Amino acid sequence: MIDETKNDILGNKVFFLYPTQSIQNQIISELIQQEYEAYVAKDHSRLLRALKNYDKSIVYINIDEGMTAPEWEKWISGISTPLPDIRIGVFSTKTEDGFKEKYLNMKSVTCGFIHLKVDMSNSIDGILKTLEEMNIKGRRKYLRASAERDTKATMNLPHNEEYINGTIKDISVVGFSCVLERDPDMKKNTLCSNIQIRLQSTLLKVDAIVLGSRDNGGEKMYVMLFAQRTDPETRVKIRKYIQQNLQAIMDNEINL
Repeated sequence: MIDETKNDILGNKVFFLYPTQSIQNQIISELIQQEYEAYVAKDHSRLLRALKNYDKSIVYINIDEGMTAPEWEKWISGISTPLPDIRIGVFSTKTEDGFKEKYLNMKSVTCGFIHLKVDMSNSIDGILKTLEEMNIKGRRKYLRASAERDTKATMNLPHNEEYINGTIKDISVVGFSCVLERDPDMKKNTLCSNIQIRLQSTLLKVDAIVLGSRDNGGEKMYVMLFAQRTDPETRVKIRKYIQQNLQAIMDNEINL
């Protein structure tokens, strides 16, 4: 039997250290829509400490920020000893002769050197190809965010000409789990139309099918699957919420 590690099943993380606004708006946003677990980091020292818990991650570094070129060379070269499985990619606007080769010759720089002046669409394609070849997602297909601590992740379920309020427990683009204030005793495969879901300031209207229910600390928690006809723009908004949720959790960890 093949030994399946946690990384094989859940995949690995992708960090962007000191990303420009264009990297955040174009590259990171696209990775999130492709269901990659991507994070922004703005402190190299704190990120290095956090990477000890995620030692098979990929880190894309904008070396034009944060430190001088010699300091980045030392930082990147030094990462391979304590964290040999960390893989690094480099962003820079600099194109001087030998500058690119200097970084590509480093042991841990295995994810390329990307010029920031080049069309971002080409950069996205190259990064997606790299992540796919490295099987960064593992066996995980969809990102899921817990909303247990989010008091603004709520829902209204139409039932018998009235609405039942509820709270979202977790969510992905495939479905969500929820606890309702009053149990409508829904059976498996029940279709629920026009559910209103609020994720922070985003309001969504969706149809979902009851997959089942289970006990959640004395509460009945329903598990729902979004209908196949769910609007693609709704899925985009759900992924943005998931990324914001996961980023907030990671920020707390990095900033400890």
